[in-house]
Amino acid sequence: MGMAVESQFHVLAVDDSIIDRKLIERLLRTSSYQVTTVDSGSKALEFLGLNECDSSSPSSPSTSPNNHHQDVEVSLVITDYCMPGMTGYDLLKKIKESSLLKNIPVVIMSSENVPARITRCLEEGAEEFFLKPMKLSDVSRLKPHMMKSLSRKDADQTRQEGESRNTETRCQHLQEEQRQSKKRKLPVDEDDEVTSGRRRSRYDGLAVVL
Repeated sequence: MGMAVESQFHVLAVDDSIIDRKLIERLLRTSSYQVTTVDSGSKALEFLGLNECDSSSPSSPSTSPNNHHQDVEVSLVITDYCMPGMTGYDLLKKIKESSLLKNIPVVIMSSENVPARITRCLEEGAEEFFLKPMKLSDVSRLKPHMMKSLSRKDADQTRQEGESRNTETRCQHLQEEQRQSKKRKLPVDEDDEVTSGRRRSRYDGLAVVL
């Protein structure tokens, strides 16, 4: 049952070190997660659909399996802090500034235990800060964040469906009110028109004395 739940989660791992990427991928796959690995923050943003890939690095991301962001939904991003170009902190900020991506949990890794750096990332919205190398015990700490994100997504979807139903109900009520309004504005009866015409003819030709 647990494995079935975890297999639906897809983790995007970002690290410029191929050794660390392979280690992260192996640990995540051991826990039955789907994994995509990329070697830079810009490629991570490209994968997520923000189209901010560095044009000087045309090579495609190293992925497993299919890396097309339209075909997969990322459940969590785990990224190294120190990377050339865009740092893990910069990537975190980009994700949290995006209205479409801000609910994706982000975990930061670093080989350096710098309290100010850890605090900075957590305040910016990171869920966890791991010290490298990543361990299997660290992987077990990822699932609660992904479950919380999934619950939040389900709640948002339920809310949107409720709002859609409310809008549809309001439209139906408005249409019914318009129909009722048209019924109240009935045309003048033909008999009334005839009677009114007779009254007019009766007074035709009479002189009005003031």
